[in-house]
Amino acid sequence: MRILLFGIVKDIVGVDKLDIKLDIPKNVGDLKKYLVKKYPELGNLSSLAIALNNEYATEEMKLTIQDEIAIIPPVSGG
Repeated sequence: MRILLFGIVKDIVGVDKLDIKLDIPKNVGDLKKYLVKKYPELGNLSSLAIALNNEYATEEMKLTIQDEIAIIPPVSGG
């Protein structure tokens, strides 16, 4: 599973992508919990949008090892 990171999420984690090959989270909600546990500073963000294979995902959507995931941090406009 490839996870692409953007904005402040990339800054917090320190890389622009992660590859998870073992212990794949079962769904998007589990992935969020996994990431916050591994990178606690992510828990301080007001929200994280997740795209699964180029479409916004809900927390219940199932994950597979072939998925490409993008973590999209909160965005402010002006």
